[in-house]
Amino acid sequence: MKSASITQRAEEAASKLPPLLVEAVRVAATVAQGVHGRRKNGQGDAFWQFRPYQAGESTKRIDWRQSAKTQSHYVREREWEASQSVWLWCDTSPSMDYSGDPMRITKSRRAEILTLGLASLLIKGGEQIALLGDPNPAGGGQATLHRLANTFECKQNDAALSLPQHEHLPRYSELVLIGDFLSPLDEVQEALKRYSLRNVRGHLLQVLDPAEESLPFEGRVQFDGLEDEGSIYFGNVAAVRNEYRERLSKRREALSGLTHKLGWTFHLHTTDQSCESALLALYQSLSNQGMS
Repeated sequence: MKSASITQRAEEAASKLPPLLVEAVRVAATVAQGVHGRRKNGQGDAFWQFRPYQAGESTKRIDWRQSAKTQSHYVREREWEASQSVWLWCDTSPSMDYSGDPMRITKSRRAEILTLGLASLLIKGGEQIALLGDPNPAGGGQATLHRLANTFECKQNDAALSLPQHEHLPRYSELVLIGDFLSPLDEVQEALKRYSLRNVRGHLLQVLDPAEESLPFEGRVQFDGLEDEGSIYFGNVAAVRNEYRERLSKRREALSGLTHKLGWTFHLHTTDQSCESALLALYQSLSNQGMS
């Protein structure tokens, strides 16, 4: 009876979690069996910023002089501490809502699962994580993971951007970007360079649908842009298939070359592939500090 009661409570607790988080934690748990903790840099004592004190932290970290100036408690964060945090960005723009098969997961959902799965792995390893653009400071623990999941569940992608906006991250921190990266290459390059100038270590995961890879359609097809790009009509789409694949291949080579030049890592994932394999490759890149 006792074991049944425990099982029942566990099921009740799980039922209250966002489905997205349940799936992400499941994937992370599978990957966690074969990974080890990340290597960390040595300490430094350069001041980075004051940030709000978070429940559960040691009160010894509170800067009482700064806190006395306001009604809140603040922690003095040094640059080495901030640089140990991992910033995550997930593309939630309309183009990510595509799936070439109604039975296949959308790019957006897969990207969100991978982002949350990575966050789960990092938190279990004692890392601090933050979502790029989130006003909340980097943190750890389940509360941070739940906040990320709720952000995705309640997202409003109408105004979402296809590329990350620039934020002032601490030197030598790490940034993980997950999206389809189908924006013009010069825009992608500009977005990445802004971060590399501060020696931010970046890891880029491109998520595509298999139909975007192979263009498997036949006959007359009209393609409608999901982000107001307009429409394009082909009387015989098979006639342009080889050229399309060649252009996509060259674009990927350019994207891979760009990240390599910046000292970043690049991975490709299609939504018909194993979610676990993509997450493992990404986590291993972070474990190796992304330098290839």
